[in-house]
Amino acid sequence: MTTEATAPAATDTKIVLGQNQYGKAEVRLVKITRDTDRHQIQDLNVTSQLHGDFTAAHIDGDNGRVVPTDTQKNTVYGLARNGVRSVEEFLINLGEHFTGEFEWITGGRWAAEEYFWDRINDHDHAFSRNKSEFRTAVLEISENGEKNIVAGIEDLTVLKSTGSEFHGFPVDKYTTLKETSDRILATDVSARWRYDGEAIKAGIDYDAVYNSVRKLLLTAFADTHSYALQQTMFEMGKAVLEAHPEIAEVKMSLPNKHHFLVDLEPFGQDNPNEVFFAADRPYGLIEATVTREGVPANHAIWANVPAFI
Repeated sequence: MTTEATAPAATDTKIVLGQNQYGKAEVRLVKITRDTDRHQIQDLNVTSQLHGDFTAAHIDGDNGRVVPTDTQKNTVYGLARNGVRSVEEFLINLGEHFTGEFEWITGGRWAAEEYFWDRINDHDHAFSRNKSEFRTAVLEISENGEKNIVAGIEDLTVLKSTGSEFHGFPVDKYTTLKETSDRILATDVSARWRYDGEAIKAGIDYDAVYNSVRKLLLTAFADTHSYALQQTMFEMGKAVLEAHPEIAEVKMSLPNKHHFLVDLEPFGQDNPNEVFFAADRPYGLIEATVTREGVPANHAIWANVPAFI
């Protein structure tokens, strides 16, 4: 017996355009500063997305207010000619350019990743790519001109060979994990921190804060005797907030990079916690927000920073 699908009942609901943005994604920018014989290199991946009234473009195909994405790309290069400075400052320059140049651009989202290069033997103009972590920043300018900035660090791989335990967890019929008082703790740190709006207005040394936050995250990871990755994560975020009043909250996503002790008994060998199998998947994924008491939850900028709770 077959049945025919019933078409949904017609309604008088009007179909309208919802929230939208557009721009040029992942503009690759390398800026070499040559004001001395010792050159500086900045390597960025920049995305520009504009907010405004683009209803006519979506509904009627009228491009009268559509600043071409190619123009946005060229603007990245043109503004870089005058210097990048910190990645956050560069994004602010981009945002202020577009909101100031085009009256119908009411705001936008500008984001960047910054990759690092190390000098070869302290050479003045020869570098090797540092393929460890990279730096991130997101700027949003709202319709009332308010600036919000989230900065971050991605793929900072860390490991402790001891000083980590895991026990006291609930056990059911599916539990095979053994309790341990000595395990390897390893993760790839992805952290984002939101700057306080008033601090942004007053001015921030973004490079100095980034370097400080990186050091604080590493130190807290190393110095915390861990009973769970959740505990270590909280101590890392707490250290950042205690040192930097200009930061309102920190969000982190930490995969637990499991290292399993290899059974060497079949080979007639012992294994005194020295030989491990490093599993890449599946992995535990620990995420949390560490914030100041009284700071409102779910700031609007997080809706446009994907993959963070």
